[in-house]
Amino acid sequence: MGAKFEVYTDSKKQFRFRLKASNGEIIATGESYTTKRACLNGIESIKKNAPVAEVVEVEK
Repeated sequence: MGAKFEVYTDSKKQFRFRLKASNGEIIATGESYTTKRACLNGIESIKKNAPVAEVVEVEK
């Protein structure tokens, strides 16, 4: 089984997602969303933008 996005509701009844690697480890989590549609849109945005996103080091 490959990586997967899991959509769930938190204790405040907000929608969230987490990205799990094929070994079951959580490798990313999303913010809270008031609707499931907004949560799914967040996932789609990551799918679209992550392959071309650059890595930038930020100093404190």
